[in-house]
Amino acid sequence: MNILRLKALLGAGCFSLAMIGSVVTPAHAGGLERGWYDIDLLFDPAQITGEVTGTYVMPQRDIKNAKDTDPSDGTLTGPTFSSSARDTENYWVPNAGIKIGMGPIDCLGDYSQPIGAHSAPGANWAGAQSNVETKVESEAFGATCSYKMDAGKGQIRFIGGVFHEDVSGFKEQLVAPLPPFIPLTGIGRLDLEGDGWGWRAGVAYEIPDIALRASLVYNSAVKLDNLTGTLDLTQLPAGGNPLLGRVTDVYGSSEVPQSVELKLQSGIAPGWLAFGSIKWVDWSVLQSIPFCPTATKGLIACTTTSPVRATSLDLLYRDGWTVAAGIAHKFNDQWSGAAGITWDRGTTTGLSAQTDTWTLSAGVAYTPTQNIEVRLGGALGVLTSGSIHPAVSKDDGLTYDNGYTADFGNDLVTAISTSLKVKW
Repeated sequence: MNILRLKALLGAGCFSLAMIGSVVTPAHAGGLERGWYDIDLLFDPAQITGEVTGTYVMPQRDIKNAKDTDPSDGTLTGPTFSSSARDTENYWVPNAGIKIGMGPIDCLGDYSQPIGAHSAPGANWAGAQSNVETKVESEAFGATCSYKMDAGKGQIRFIGGVFHEDVSGFKEQLVAPLPPFIPLTGIGRLDLEGDGWGWRAGVAYEIPDIALRASLVYNSAVKLDNLTGTLDLTQLPAGGNPLLGRVTDVYGSSEVPQSVELKLQSGIAPGWLAFGSIKWVDWSVLQSIPFCPTATKGLIACTTTSPVRATSLDLLYRDGWTVAAGIAHKFNDQWSGAAGITWDRGTTTGLSAQTDTWTLSAGVAYTPTQNIEVRLGGALGVLTSGSIHPAVSKDDGLTYDNGYTADFGNDLVTAISTSLKVKW
């Protein structure tokens, strides 16, 4: 290998560490995925590196032909209730980290928002008894280290770390169609929060001369066994049900699912790099999540069929798969570019509009000095069509129904991303 080729490939390799993650990340992934877990900064060759990234995602999923199918609680029809609604809201995905290298040991401290969701179709549509507004947020702080040693032509790296994750959110829905002469909205609200710890382990192999790297990382589930919250039904008149007309403390349990991700990259020509990744996320663990009054805790199990169940979050997800591939090029010492394509398998089994997503993304990196790098990227994707209908849970075999059916076509999702990296 001549010196010119070696320098070109090394340049592409350094670029890949800076750019690939933001280019191939899905603009709008399935399940509750937002930023997920990204430890690519751990591989940066500088002794100390800090990075801040922000991505703004604009999904445009529209529900059409919605029909209230549950006559037991009244039917939301007529001019007051629309058959269409916007099912998604725009959102930010921030990420920050600092990596410190000490000989063969590299350590990364990072902040991320791995999961999240926000939907606000409002109270004047045919599916309002299922969703008026739903929002889930998370914050995670992690510490990950690696140890590398020579192996063959390159180096093998062993990776391990822990992270703590806080999850919170709320869901509002129209609980009952109240008569017009009662000045109440009839909206019930569930608030919840919980936290837990997770861990990660992985291995990577690198040959810097040809910018080759292969990594396999496992992230454990984060058990949210301490989910607590309130069920607010004060907008409903008190009646035979003891939960009506009051705020009730509730509890439940869930988890942020485990995942496995394989990433590959290699120099293919002077200044050129090819990359790809495959990720599996165990979203199918999230089926129906029951919540029961705290006063009953320890007296009777809180399950989907429990007589004391106050409410539930019915998701009925299936596992998520994300496959990405792309190419990067180093134009000169200051400018680099990359482009990629991503397929994200939808996690819906019928209760949501989370079908497959195809995304094209591209970005540029500007390095005015050896210590500063600025990146800007964008993505354009298609949220594929489908329908909302009853589905069967893999946990209990029961059929779950939102109380409405609907269709949706192929919709657009766009995103912009920017970041700043500083090296010392």
